[in-house]
Order: sequence, then structure tokens, then C-alpha cells
Amino acid sequence: MSNENTAEQTTSPENNSAFLGTEKIFKLMLKFCIPCVLSLLVSALYNIVDQIFVGNSELGDTGNGAAGVVFPIFIIAQAFAWWFGDGCAAFLNICQGKKDESNAHKSIGTGLVLTIAASLVLMAIFYPLKTQILMLFGATEDGVNAYTGAFEVGTLNYAIEYFNIILGFFPVFMAMNMMNAVIRADGAPGWSMASMLSGAISNIVLDAAFIFGCKWGMAGAAWATVIGQVVSFAISVFYFVFKTKTFKLTLKSLIPDFKVFSSAVKLGTSSFITQVTIVIISLVCNIMLGKYGAMSVYGANIPIVLIGIESKVFTVVINIVVGVVLGCQPILGYNIGAGNVKRVKKTYLNILICTLAVGIISTILFEACPTAIVAIFGGPKNYDADLYWDFATKLFRIFLMLVTFTCAIKMTSIFFQAVGKPVFAIIASLIRDIICFVPLICILPIFYGIEGILWAAPAADLIAMIVAAALTLIYFKK
Repeated sequence: MSNENTAEQTTSPENNSAFLGTEKIFKLMLKFCIPCVLSLLVSALYNIVDQIFVGNSELGDTGNGAAGVVFPIFIIAQAFAWWFGDGCAAFLNICQGKKDESNAHKSIGTGLVLTIAASLVLMAIFYPLKTQILMLFGATEDGVNAYTGAFEVGTLNYAIEYFNIILGFFPVFMAMNMMNAVIRADGAPGWSMASMLSGAISNIVLDAAFIFGCKWGMAGAAWATVIGQVVSFAISVFYFVFKTKTFKLTLKSLIPDFKVFSSAVKLGTSSFITQVTIVIISLVCNIMLGKYGAMSVYGANIPIVLIGIESKVFTVVINIVVGVVLGCQPILGYNIGAGNVKRVKKTYLNILICTLAVGIISTILFEACPTAIVAIFGGPKNYDADLYWDFATKLFRIFLMLVTFTCAIKMTSIFFQAVGKPVFAIIASLIRDIICFVPLICILPIFYGIEGILWAAPAADLIAMIVAAALTLIYFKK
């Protein structure tokens, strides 16, 4: 896995990373952030495209619910991939700023090996326990709504059909995500974007062919997804073998060096926690929506199907924000390593402006046209239409009311990760989702029923935003 860099490559400003400390910040952000945002948006499309095609097929809302149930398990896999990948990426950028060329390749090689190992462990756990895990995340069997007496089609069988295929390609999916984080940090966001875009285009084309042409249903959606992942993986491997700029891997790099890798693990912990909290939120949300939904006119299935759609839409918004701050990670990491604090402050302000803009635009859309957004994923075929659209409206207008704060909190966590402050990053990651949201979503429904679940999100956003702002002020004051 080694590559020979030419003399021209090793002496150019772009390849030795010195330009990160001298080039205009706005110009650097255009260079790094746009490909990074597009890359992460394309990553989100992998699951969203499946759900759109499934929702508009004969599978309808039940298929949508099945894809939504599997989504948190994708996030578990992504948590490990981003833990190792983002950690290695941040470590690589700090090494660049310190002119340290001896440790980065060891960290990246170790991270890649551990990513593959983690994928195999997850497969070994998930395959025998798939039914129990899917039901834990909200999959339902066929049954009668206790409140209305209507028969409802469950999502479990569809979810198992989809999950069986997806799980077999976890090593490809996780390695691809890990490598893409490093590729962006290596100063090649265009390659990362090309990798993800190629896979997404393959997924879209094959979704149409397999679901509508071949009538393969959930299996068709799953095969389209994994083939797209293989395409992205192949392009990422090509970059690692032939195109790296600031590091090169050899076979010795793949021998785990845990002493060096410990620094990367600390820097990537915030990414891991952020992803795990998404899983915890999905789990708690589905349990509470199933419990209190069954006690309401909506039943258990409508809230669970719609929260799956909401999570996909929310992922798009968050990925834009994450793409901006991760795109700036090489700028932040290099200048922290070089001791150039003024450029760090200026970069932060630019990131904050972009984050607030994304949050405000998203809020306007969610408040003004929630049903139009949900309709992209198809309408109700197996559930009461009036109840379906009523809950969809409430979900987007209440649950995502303070999405601007959510974006700022996520941005703050990744910023601290990029500048080498893992403790601050972890606090910012935990405060909104674990410390505030989980207790609120368990307490509020006791008094306000299913709508209490919806109000838990803006309440958590408000509290966590205060904490994130305080941490930021403390950091810049020091």
C-alpha cells in the first residue's frame, strides 16, 4: 500500500500543508468545505434514496418504517468508522502543523485495521440477534391498533429482509467511511466527494432498476445500497494506494501501534459519542413513541414511521453543518499545531456564520411546509391518512423547532475535536442528547402524552445551547 511521491509533490505548498497557515481563510473554506459538505450529503443520500424509492413503491409507508428501523444500526457502524477516521484525520492535521512526519501513517494504518476488526465484531453480534435488535429499535409485527381497532401491517419482516443484505457489507461500509475522513484531512476533499458521489449515483440508478424494474422490493433497495458502497470503497482504496499527499502507508503501517494511535482515539472520541447518542436517541424515541403512540389515536406505527423520516431529513441538515466544520478541520488543526491562534478564531467565526444560516433556513422550511417534505418519501398506504399528516406536521414543527441550536451544538463539539480539546468536545456531545434529551423524553410524556415526546427536543436544545456557548467563551478567553 505504498506510493512514491515525486519531488514536485513533496515540495509544492499544497502537499506540505504550509498553505493552510498563509492562504486566505475564505478561499480555503471554499476549497475544503464545499467538497466535504457534498461528500457528507451524498453519504446521507445512501439511506434517504432507499427510503424515497421504497416509500413511493408498492411497499409504501410500511417499507419506509422498515428502512427507518435499520437506520440506527447503520449509525452504530458509522460511529466506529468515524471514531477512528475523524481521530486519525485530526491527528494528521496537527502533525502537519508540527512538521511531524513520523507518526501520522502509523495512526492511520492502525485505525484502518481496527475499523475492519470492529466491523467483523459487529457482524458476529448482529446476525444471530437481528430479530431482537430490530424489534428493540421499533420494528413491529402485524397486529390490531388497540385504540382504533384497525389492523396494521408490521415492519419486522421487511426490516429483516433489508438488514440481512446490508449487514454482510459492513466491512466495506465502515472502511470506506474511515478512509474518507482521512482523505479530506490529507487535503483532497475532491477525492472524498468523488468517492461518495460515485457510490450515490450507482445507488440511485440501481434503486430504480431493482425496486421498480426487477420488483425486488426491500432486497432491491439493500443491493443497490451495498453496490454503491463497494464503488465508493474502491475509489477510496485507490487514493490510499496511489494518491496520498502528506503521508504514505506501507505494510508496516498496518501493524497496530497503540501508543501512537491513542492520541487519535482521544481526538475522535467526540465523533463516536455523537454517533452513539444518535443511536440512543433513536432507541429511546422509538420505545417511547411505541408506548405512548399505542395509547393515542395515532397508534404505534405512524409515529415510528414518521420519526424514521424525520431522522433522515435531520441528517441532511446536520451533515451540511458537519461538512462545513470538518472541511475546516485541516485549517484549524494545522494552525493550532503552528500556534496561530488568530487564524483559528477567524475560522471559527466563519464556521459559526455558516452554521446559523443553515439552521435558520432549515427552521423556516420545517415550520412552513412539513407535509411537503414528508410527501417526498411517499404518502400513507397502510395507515389513516389524516392521522399520518397530522402527526407529521406536529413532529416537524415542534420536535425541530430549535434546530438552529442543534446545529450550533454539533458544530461546537466538532470544533473542539479539531483544535485538540477532546474533553470539551465530549461535554458538548453529551449535554444535549444524553444529559438533557433522554431524561426529558422519559419524563414529559407522563404529563403530556405523546406530544411531551415532541417537546423534549427543543427543551434539550435550549439548555445545551447555553452550555455550548459557555464552553466556547471559556476556550477563547484562555
